[in-house]
Amino acid sequence: MKVRVADSAGFCFGVNRAVNMVNELADKGISVCTLGPIIHNKQVVNELEKRGIFAVDDPLKTENGKTLVIRSHGVGKDVYRCLEENHIEYADATCPFVAKIHKIVAQQSALNNDVFIAGDCEHPEVKGIMSHCTSDVYTFKSQNELENLLQKFPEKKNEPLCVVAQTTFDVEEWKKCKKIFKNLCTNAKFFDTICNATSQRQFASKELAKESDVMIVIGGRHSSNTNKLYKICSESCKTTYLIEAANELEHISFRGDEKIGITAGASTPASIIKEVLDRMSIGSEGVAENEQSFAEMMEMEEYSTSTSDKVKGTVASIEPNGVYVDVVGRKQTGYIPAEELSNDPNAKPEDLVKPGDELELLIMKTNDQDGIMKLSKKRVDANKGWETIENAYNNKDIITGVVTGLTKGGLNVVSNDVRVFIPASQATLRRSEPLEELVKKTVEFRIIEINDKNRRKNAVGSIRSVLSERNKAAKEEFWNSVEVGKKYTGTVKNLAKFGAFVDLGGVDGLIHISELSWNKIKTPSEVVKEGDTVEVYVKAIDTEKRNISLGYRKDEENPWNIFVTNYKVGDVVDVTIDGMTSYGAFAVIIPGVKGLIHISQIADRRIDKPEDELKIGEVVKAKITEIKNEEKKVSLSIRALLAEKAEETEAADE
Repeated sequence: MKVRVADSAGFCFGVNRAVNMVNELADKGISVCTLGPIIHNKQVVNELEKRGIFAVDDPLKTENGKTLVIRSHGVGKDVYRCLEENHIEYADATCPFVAKIHKIVAQQSALNNDVFIAGDCEHPEVKGIMSHCTSDVYTFKSQNELENLLQKFPEKKNEPLCVVAQTTFDVEEWKKCKKIFKNLCTNAKFFDTICNATSQRQFASKELAKESDVMIVIGGRHSSNTNKLYKICSESCKTTYLIEAANELEHISFRGDEKIGITAGASTPASIIKEVLDRMSIGSEGVAENEQSFAEMMEMEEYSTSTSDKVKGTVASIEPNGVYVDVVGRKQTGYIPAEELSNDPNAKPEDLVKPGDELELLIMKTNDQDGIMKLSKKRVDANKGWETIENAYNNKDIITGVVTGLTKGGLNVVSNDVRVFIPASQATLRRSEPLEELVKKTVEFRIIEINDKNRRKNAVGSIRSVLSERNKAAKEEFWNSVEVGKKYTGTVKNLAKFGAFVDLGGVDGLIHISELSWNKIKTPSEVVKEGDTVEVYVKAIDTEKRNISLGYRKDEENPWNIFVTNYKVGDVVDVTIDGMTSYGAFAVIIPGVKGLIHISQIADRRIDKPEDELKIGEVVKAKITEIKNEEKKVSLSIRALLAEKAEETEAADE
């Protein structure tokens, strides 16, 4: 019989963050209570109560001197207002994904867009989201409820709508609901707000359920995401059980079942998953194999981390998949798999060690049937590097590391031989920036979180923290030094109908469309495009609103300057008729400079209108008779040339 745990089972980032926040506050000696149970898990809640951390159902029930922790579900604006008005100390553990939804619906409501929420209106998360809406808000739990809503309010089909989802909403149901919106509504804007961890957990659980004879779903019976997991697994595996703890396995028989699948809700800590696995391995007959697919999360080591399990080895030979060593003081041969040499998956064994190198190693396994001792170098290095990581965390220092690759929800970075996880939301300054460009690059970041539970240390970092700080400093430096006339090299950030926004290094300035070209243009894209590097100068500064107007046109390219440099009164030029009026015709002398041929100067006789003698687009010779530099006006005359020609003819005749 095989037991397999689904990928992405157990604690999600938001829940883990909330529980850690409570424990860290308590560790610092701060008296804490939570607004509602911090997690839908009896065991965790009981452990917190043993520490004197209890839940209250009303902010006003917070005792004096206590800090109230807002759980990951988030709360409504009225709760924040209550806390502020009553001067209640609080710590906000709202999941960043939930906070993002609050921001979305607030912005969309401000635009008078009605909000549709896919989720349970009785769930605390959805209640919190609804309170951030200032326009009409509707909720639905399924495609059927959505269809009924749109039938009840048919006018909504043509109105602008904002559509979001509860972070734990069923991914497949969400897809069906989106299809309904697209078919029936003409102006719906979708925001895919289901947490990545939720979608990954649901997908992994569904796939595992398809391959299993029995599915075990671990989690609180009052947990929304756990119940959704149970529903998803039940659809693919008829024999599916929902349990909250390992002792409930006593009532389940696995006789005759070959494949057992296990998954867990976002509120289930790894220790409970391990307890279930241990109970099945010990108490269930016939359980022969435990395929631990969640080793990345739990990493139930086959070794002890005590110093007595450390050995020294001399590199004997290097293979593509690992390194053989002679273990000092042991008769066994040691082998270091390539993945145990370094936390960098891109590193090759031959680049890390060479024959004769003496290494400090950790024993991972000694009972190999071939008599070979399985060893790890990266774990010893990581243990040494943890001191640096922890110091950086305590001192909020900036450290460097190499991005080794993309992972679910972010980046893996190796720093001081320690693998650090950087969530996608903390990887770049702007969410739209691609993460792929950071792979294999050295980055600077801060450690923002350290978990040291279940004999496994995890570090979470933030590149964004460093970038944001430097961006803020750059902005302040810019505003302290900026002045009218100063030149800058910038990058065109985006285009609008009225001009181009240019990034001057953390501060944006606007080149108005009239400043992009000396010639008249219809759109900025005729001159520049996004990503272009441009040379600009400051035309005007509004320090109060922090707006900057930029100039782009160069004086040496000014058509009028070119004209007055190369032309003077009396010159005869070829001009192109460009327009007609009742009092004359306009003609292009050079691109960007036009002159007026007054109706009296078109012919050597009186004419009724310019069209009697000239046509649009016609090229004629004319004499420059006047240049008004301040007004940038030029007078032209065809009649003067005709008179000169007549005089020349008359002189020749005489």
